[in-house]
Amino acid sequence: MFLTGVALAKAKSKYILVRMLSEAGTNYAFNIRRKRLDEKLVMLRYDPFVKQRVLFKEHKKIRSI
Repeated sequence: MFLTGVALAKAKSKYILVRMLSEAGTNYAFNIRRKRLDEKLVMLRYDPFVKQRVLFKEHKKIRSI
């Protein structure tokens, strides 16, 4: 049996863990999982420091899952 480069290659993970940072300037952040091939996340979530829903943008990739 011959081993090929394809058989030895490590499969890429399907999901990544990213850090979402509040755009309100409070530095409130949380981590969320998203698909690796999707575009960067932008979402409305509750920020407890300003006590209202604000825009959160993807800040950085933390790790592959």
